[in-house]
Amino acid sequence: MNQNNHHAAHSASGRSVAANLYVALRAGFPADLARVAIETADTATPLRYRWSDLERGSAMLANLLGSLELPAGSRVAVQVDKSVEALMLYLAVLRAGHVYLPLNTAYQEAEIAYFLGNAEPAVVVCSRRNFGWVSRTAFNAGTKHVYTLDDDRTGTLLDRAAFHPDTHDPMPVAPDDLAAILYTSGTTGRSKGAMLTHRNLLSNAQVLHEAWGWADVVRGGGTDTLIHALPIFHVHGLFVASHGALLSGSRMLWFSKFDPRATVARLPEATVFMGVPTLYVRLLGEPTLTRAQCAHMRLFISGSAPLLLETFQQWQERTGHTILERYGMSETVMLTSNLYRPESARRGGTVGPPLPGVGVRVHDDKGQPVVTGEIGGIEVKGPNVFKGYWRMPETTADEFTNDLWFKTGDVGRIDADGYVTIVGRSKDLIISGGYNVYPAEIEGFINDMPGVAESAVVGVPHADFGEVGVAAVVAKPGTALDAEAILATLKTRIANFKVPKRVFVVPDLPRNAMGKVQKNLLREQHKGLFAG
Repeated sequence: MNQNNHHAAHSASGRSVAANLYVALRAGFPADLARVAIETADTATPLRYRWSDLERGSAMLANLLGSLELPAGSRVAVQVDKSVEALMLYLAVLRAGHVYLPLNTAYQEAEIAYFLGNAEPAVVVCSRRNFGWVSRTAFNAGTKHVYTLDDDRTGTLLDRAAFHPDTHDPMPVAPDDLAAILYTSGTTGRSKGAMLTHRNLLSNAQVLHEAWGWADVVRGGGTDTLIHALPIFHVHGLFVASHGALLSGSRMLWFSKFDPRATVARLPEATVFMGVPTLYVRLLGEPTLTRAQCAHMRLFISGSAPLLLETFQQWQERTGHTILERYGMSETVMLTSNLYRPESARRGGTVGPPLPGVGVRVHDDKGQPVVTGEIGGIEVKGPNVFKGYWRMPETTADEFTNDLWFKTGDVGRIDADGYVTIVGRSKDLIISGGYNVYPAEIEGFINDMPGVAESAVVGVPHADFGEVGVAAVVAKPGTALDAEAILATLKTRIANFKVPKRVFVVPDLPRNAMGKVQKNLLREQHKGLFAG
């Protein structure tokens, strides 16, 4: 079936080309498609991709997917290093009406086996170095098509796409059709696939387009330049950063990996930077970061983890800029944001008021509203809130209130001015360097090791990563455990960012009268491990 010919603009099913997220993003491209859209910042020779390259490259990849005659809404799982071609693949999946499934490049075989078994993707794209074990895992999960893609513009995906036309009519979709599934580790150890629709992603992109001044620049006849130094396998880099630049026709300076000195060197050419708190800490450690170097910048945005007030203040003093902190999650994209204008309204230690169209409320553990300024569970509602967890209807139902507000699992308060402050997480989540780490998942791997009776993983403060994991492990009677051996085994089984920084073999875990492990005592015991 030729994808170019078999659809009309509207259909009886409520599907339309206009509802396709790619169509909305493409509408933001500049009229002059010969302009540079993306320039690589850390290749031996800078590569410059024009807007026409994004359009043509994603068309060829979409036509390749069309040639496979996949069922509508098939999943395309991608675990590759960051590259412009990987971004084109994401756009191609949207164009083709399928569902994009990004996977962290640090995930190991046991983790990938679960994701592929659960999502049952029709297509898997991986790095050539991992092709052996990924293809074996994918075929075992029923996947029929496995391609490779490396960050040097090589791989079987591009080889095959080269034979396809460079024009493609995007597929009609319904607004509530899935655009992406993002796996977020479950607090019980079982990962959950958050289903995000075309409406979810587009509504959020459009709100941020106005809220962060992208639209002001466009209306003024100018363009932004975004330093894109984030991974593109999660919300922050793939959706918030990329959508912002694409929807406003803004140029991107593309770093495959974050390098503080190289980033500072490019600031005079840029106007927008997005990072996790860890990146700001590392930039502050770079002697070349000065007010003069930041003079051309319009906006610094931080998210994915709490920004320390100390970092917020140091950045103000050093650069003359006030970081805009915002709050979101895989299930909702962005929820709140400090104000773009006036800059003086940005408050350190808060994530700002709710974005337009987004409802945020705080309830107690009985489901009742708390008094303004009091702490409780944060619940949200809006067009950006996900459709539910993939193939987990009961879990989905549990995560929503009776009046259909999503329970974020975060704990916080809203002040009289509507500013939201996050004070903690109700489910023991650790956010390390901007990545979510769920202790129950790590404990599951440790508890499966020979000689282990039980374990507890907690997060403790860390100057660079914000938080890191520490594990307390109890041996079975008559067994001796080696903490370093446990760490070494974990490094072969799970992503490196999930591996605890320290393991302690202990005689027992602290418990309350009901037998529940008192993780607060473990946190208190180890909170000074990485001080300074």
